[in-house]
Order: sequence, then structure tokens, then C-alpha cells
Amino acid sequence: MSKLSGKKLIDTIKNKGKNLEAEMSFFDHLEVLRWHLIRSAIAIAVFMVLAFSFYDFIFDDIIMGPKSPDFWTYRVMCKIAEWLNTPDFCVTEVPGTIINTQMAGQFILQINSSLIIAVLLGFPYLLYEVWLFVKPALTDVERKSSSGFVFYASILFILGVLFGYFVVVPLAMNFLANYSISDSISNTITIDNYLSFVATLTLGCGIVFELPIVIFILSKLGIMTPQFMRKSRQYAVVVILIIAAIITPTPDIITMLTVSFPMFLLYELSIVVAARVYKNKMKAEVDFYRGEDQ
Repeated sequence: MSKLSGKKLIDTIKNKGKNLEAEMSFFDHLEVLRWHLIRSAIAIAVFMVLAFSFYDFIFDDIIMGPKSPDFWTYRVMCKIAEWLNTPDFCVTEVPGTIINTQMAGQFILQINSSLIIAVLLGFPYLLYEVWLFVKPALTDVERKSSSGFVFYASILFILGVLFGYFVVVPLAMNFLANYSISDSISNTITIDNYLSFVATLTLGCGIVFELPIVIFILSKLGIMTPQFMRKSRQYAVVVILIIAAIITPTPDIITMLTVSFPMFLLYELSIVVAARVYKNKMKAEVDFYRGEDQ
């Protein structure tokens, strides 16, 4: 009995040691994650201070830009209207009055908009911190295949933000500002609602443009395949048109196609990405079985 009890005691101590080691490993990961979050917060704070310092330019030229008829997109639309001889396509006025309804509304506006600008500017660095946290858990092959994650994800996000700001926001704003069900109703928009409108569409397009990155990850996990995406292309077209209709609630088919065209390109690019991942995976399996046969 004493031998059995001693052996049981030794096994218990060993298991306890393993549990303590696992717990320490878990807390070590939490410590690493904490420092990644701290550095990310510091980066956002720095960009926020910069945005706060140059707020006159940010508010007048960036935030309120789509409200002005001198906005770059509206000037391009007017040139296109001249070429096509369609004067209705030219935007000469964006009606509606923007007001503040809270005592601290303008101060809160400056804080919130500075934070949004900070997130936009600091997004590549946030992705870099995510990559640094995930990288140690990857194999050498996975690290090599995902080495351009931060670069490509940042480029896609920036392209999405620019597309949202210069295309989606002005088109949607022009339609909604000119939409009226009665002459007795005037559009008086709160500044919070205006900022939310611009930020949501801009950030939303930035996130939508990350579709190839999402497909890459899903393909790596074996959830998404190029064959499935090709078979589902007709359904994807319908979904993309619905999303375009929601983003730009306008009956103009040209506007909706303008918004949906980049999404079609993103879907086709995602198929190419999935096909490449699938091809590399099949090649790796063939090499593995050949090695076993030898």
C-alpha cells in the first residue's frame, strides 16, 4: 500500500507541476498580449494628439469635405456631366443644415473624430502588433506564406477607405440630402449623425476591402475553396448588388454599379487567392506522400 501511495503522490506532484507550467505559460501569453495592447494604445494616443493638433484642417477639409460642392468627387462628376451632356449628374449643391444640439457637443465631436482619424492612421501599426502576437504560434511554413499579411491588409484597407470616402460617401450624401418627400420638411442634421454617417461608410468600405485577406485565412483553414467560390459566383453577384444598394440607397443604376464594381473585383481576387492557397496545399500533400514512399 505504501508503495502505491508513494507512486500516487509522485504522479500527483508531476501532474501538479505540469499544470503549474501550463498556467505559467497561459499567464506569460497574457503578459505578452498586455504589452501588445499597451503599445497599440500608445500609438493610437499619439495619432490622436496629432489629429487634435491639426483639427482645423481635419474638420474643414476632411470631415466636412463631402458636404461642400467643391469636393473633388463632385468636380469630377461635373466634368463627366459635361462630357456626356447630362447636367443632372453634376452636383452643385448639397442641401441641409448641420447643427449641434448639446452643450458639450462640439468638444465631444473633436474627441470622437480625432479618435476615428487616429484609428485610420494607426490601423497598419495595429495589424503589425496583431502579427507580432500571432507569429510565434505559427510554423516556419505558415510564417513564410503569411509574411506579407501586414502590407497587403494595410493596402487593401487604405484602398477601401479611399473608395468609401471619395466615392460611396459623396454619392450617398448627395442622394440622401436631395431626397425629399415634402417641401414642408427641411433637412437639419445633427453633427453627431453627420460624423457617424461619414465614419461608418468610410470604415465599412475599408473592412469590406479586407475580403481577400479573410478568404486567405479561411482557405488556409480549409473552410473555403476556389471550387466553392466559383460555383457560388452567381449568388455572390446578387449579394454584392444588395450590399451596394444598401451602401448607396439610390435608384441610379450607374451609381450602384460604380460601387459594386470594386466588390466584383475583390471577389475575383479572392478566388485567385483561394486557388493559390489550394494549389500550394495540394503540392505540399503530394510532396509529403512522396517522402513517405521513399
